[in-house]
Amino acid sequence: MPAHITVIGAGIAGLATAVALRRAGHDVTVIEQRADATTGAGISIWPNALAALDDIGLGDAVRGAGGRVTGGAIRWRDGTWLRRPSPQRIEDALGEPLVVVRRRALTDILRAALPADAVQTGLSATGLIIAADSVRLTLSDSRVREVDAVVGADGVNSMVARTLNGPLSSRYVGYTAWRGVAAHRLDPALAGKTMGAGTEVGHVPLGPDHTYWFATERLPQGFAAPGGDHAYLTEKLASWADPIPRLIASTDAADLLRNDLFDRAQPEHWSRGPVVLVGDAAHPMRPHLGQGGCQALEDAAILARFVDLADDLATAFERFGRFRRRRVRPLVRESATIGRIVNLRPSFLSAAASRATALIPEKAVTSHLASIAARSAFVPPSVAD
Repeated sequence: MPAHITVIGAGIAGLATAVALRRAGHDVTVIEQRADATTGAGISIWPNALAALDDIGLGDAVRGAGGRVTGGAIRWRDGTWLRRPSPQRIEDALGEPLVVVRRRALTDILRAALPADAVQTGLSATGLIIAADSVRLTLSDSRVREVDAVVGADGVNSMVARTLNGPLSSRYVGYTAWRGVAAHRLDPALAGKTMGAGTEVGHVPLGPDHTYWFATERLPQGFAAPGGDHAYLTEKLASWADPIPRLIASTDAADLLRNDLFDRAQPEHWSRGPVVLVGDAAHPMRPHLGQGGCQALEDAAILARFVDLADDLATAFERFGRFRRRRVRPLVRESATIGRIVNLRPSFLSAAASRATALIPEKAVTSHLASIAARSAFVPPSVAD
C-alpha cells in the first residue's frame, strides 16, 4: 500500500530519495526552507554513485550532463608528478569514467523526475512527534501535517537528527575550502590534484570549456581576506604550475564559494519508528574522498530497496541504518584522516606526507579506490540484510 512520506530537505539527498521512493510507488512530498536549495559549483559523480543513479532511472541523464574523467593524476605545486597513472585508470579500475557536473544540473535532473508540485519551497519543519506508524510534523507556517513517514535530508545541522539523538556537537576542523567553475579548458591529463605544503587544489573537466576546481588551506575560522577571496587566491597561487593560476583568473569572483569545514558528531540513531536520516543528516563527511554527495545518492537507492523488502516502514528504516553504517562510517573516518594529513602543522610535515603518497604502489592505490568508488562498490541489499 502506498505510504504518504515527507522528505525534509531538497538537496541532493532529499531529491534523490524522493525520486527513489516515488518510483517504488509511494506518495512523496519534499519541503525545503530555502527558495533555491542549490549550493556549490560542481560535483564529482563517481561510478558507485552512477550505479545508484542507474538504480533510480537517472544515470544516463547525469552522464549526459557533465564532463568525464578517466585518469586522475597528482602533481606538486611546481608541476612535478607525484602520481601519473594510466589515462584510462578510472575507467579500467572502476568500471566507467568519473562524471563531473554542475550541482544545479544534477538537482535539475532530480527535480525533473518529480511532479511539479512535489517540492514545496519556503517551508521548513520546526518539530515532529513520532508515533508507532505515523509522524506529526509542525511546519514553519504553523500548520500541522500527519504523514506515514519522514525522511530527514536536512543536512549537517539537521533538526531531524537532533530529534532522534539530542544535541550533536560540531567543531571547526581548522581549514577552509573554496570552490569555483573556471571558463578554462583543462587538459584531461591534468585532471586530479595539485598539492602544496598545507594546501591542495583539485581540478577536473566540467564539459569541453570549463573546469571545476576546489582548494583547501588551514586558516582561522571565519578568515576574511582584506581584498576578498579571489584576490587572496590569485596572490597565494600565482607561483603554482599551470593551470592553477589560470583557473583562478578565469573564475568569476562573484561565483567563488568559500566554506569553513566542520566535523559534526556522528548520530548514534539513524532512525526511530517511521523516521529516518539520509545524506549529511546521517553521515556528514569532509570533502577529500569526493563521496559526500555520492553516498547520499547511494542512500536514496538503497533506502527505496529496503522499503520494498520490508513489511513496514519502521523495519525498513532500521535495517537501512544498520546496513549503511557498515559502508559509510569507514569513509567518514578516512576522509577526516586525509584532511588532517593535508593540513598538518608545521607545514613541512604536510609537504612530507603529501610527497610520501608517491611511494604507495599504484596497484594498492587503485585497488583501494575501487573498494570505495567502483560501480561494484554500490551493493543493493538482499532479503538477508
